[in-house]
Amino acid sequence: MTISRRDLIKVGLASGAALSIPSVLRAQTSPASARTVHMVKGDLRVFDPIWTATNITADHGAAIYDTLFSLDSKFMPQPQMVGNWGVSDDKKTYRFELRDGLGWHDGTPVTAADCVASIRRWGEVHPGGQLIMARTSDISKKDEKTFTMSLKEPLGLLIDILADLTPPCLFIMREKDAKRPATEQVTTNIGSGPFRFNEALAKPGASITYDRNEKYVPRKEPTDGLAGGKVVNVDRVIWDVIADQQTAIAALQAGEVDYLESPPADLFSVIEGDLNLELQVLDNPGWDVVLRMNFLQPPFNNVKARQAMLHLIDQEAFMRVMYADPKYVNTATSIFGKDTLVSNDENTGWYKTGGDPEKAKQLFKEAGYAGEKVVILDPTDWHESDNASQFLAAELRKIGVNAELAPMDWGGLTTRRAKKDPIESGGWSMFITAESDYSLGNPLASPLLLANGDGAWYGWPKNDEYEALRAKWADVATLEERKALARKMQGIWWDFVGDVRLGKYVSPIAHRKTLTGLIGMPQIAPMWNMQKTS
Repeated sequence: MTISRRDLIKVGLASGAALSIPSVLRAQTSPASARTVHMVKGDLRVFDPIWTATNITADHGAAIYDTLFSLDSKFMPQPQMVGNWGVSDDKKTYRFELRDGLGWHDGTPVTAADCVASIRRWGEVHPGGQLIMARTSDISKKDEKTFTMSLKEPLGLLIDILADLTPPCLFIMREKDAKRPATEQVTTNIGSGPFRFNEALAKPGASITYDRNEKYVPRKEPTDGLAGGKVVNVDRVIWDVIADQQTAIAALQAGEVDYLESPPADLFSVIEGDLNLELQVLDNPGWDVVLRMNFLQPPFNNVKARQAMLHLIDQEAFMRVMYADPKYVNTATSIFGKDTLVSNDENTGWYKTGGDPEKAKQLFKEAGYAGEKVVILDPTDWHESDNASQFLAAELRKIGVNAELAPMDWGGLTTRRAKKDPIESGGWSMFITAESDYSLGNPLASPLLLANGDGAWYGWPKNDEYEALRAKWADVATLEERKALARKMQGIWWDFVGDVRLGKYVSPIAHRKTLTGLIGMPQIAPMWNMQKTS
């Protein structure tokens, strides 16, 4: 009789695998912890939500910082830190006044100068922010609560861009922190948001603790998406790092943790079979799985090698490897996401069920590939990506590519992917990531849709023709015109192959049924509004 991994875990859980939970975690949880929520998330290594676009850092940012505007459940921008705002008749001067009650966790008041510095820093790295800075003649403080933005020409999407929830989001920082270049990490964790970062209890690699900010003044409007009042109903939230999936599921079943961000797909049935647990999709648009290639180093500095990857990929096979349940997956051939208003099928003739490994092999040959090492960054604590990375390496080896896996946790990957060095000096060739399907519908928001070389996201794709079209996006007046522009952009993208898509998935989180009030939005998983019952 063959015993599967799933069967072994089921047996372990049924027989009390909670005994394998680390004692430090058990010690943190007691009968008096009804107002403490334990969440199993990734290992937070980077704390500056402007320096990186990583979602766990964006979640950290949403907890301790605040934003000028936020998107509601219909993705409409609403004022958050802003109390009043207006625009001049010529649509070129915007005036913003902060609402009352805003204060930093260190006891000092939030000022207009903080906002000005934060916008400038964010504008160095966010695609929409870069557009704003290019169109802006001046951003200046008028008094302690008021600042203005003066534009060279009207930009109708200004408020939408300021409210965008695609990381790096416009989190407002203290002026002295925001004065750092966006290429340098802010080392403090002092915000003005609904949670305070507990520095004394921070144990990177083990747990991160957030306490309710008792001095935070929520807006009076009801919570609606990420907009409205950010009301915190618990005293403390602890992010626990539990790398072992069996231990994490056991902890959830035993009530030692309340929330598991990324339950392994092959254990969905275990969770569904537990009357105390629930799978819940918080991000309905889902995620597109993306293979990023390093344009700076061989072999992917050659377009033929990048084109080879388009033909090698069997999307259905990759999705089977990543997610066992077919109801959570689909294919994805548009750079603008599977289900956005501008998704299209332009220049997708490369797509073929099962892939075309022989075509891929021929293209590698045309690229002059001579056996150079291809290093795939492999995040072992992201179970699905780990499986996909191993599958990718195996498929490359089948066509004669010298593929090598570099195992590490996701925190290590986010650090190493920033390196532009050659392979022999610790560089990299490829890694698998995911981007919100929602965000891919806007090339002014998603960093993955940039192709401006050093200014682009990791992999640093470059194509001037594509970028010239992307620059027109903000000035296109109608949806039909935007759709036509998207088709032109996609036609060019798949020729120079800015990246490769592996498919699309919807990923449920798992939580105990005693945890309610979770807010479902793309990209950001906020911690306000949730409640825990005994």
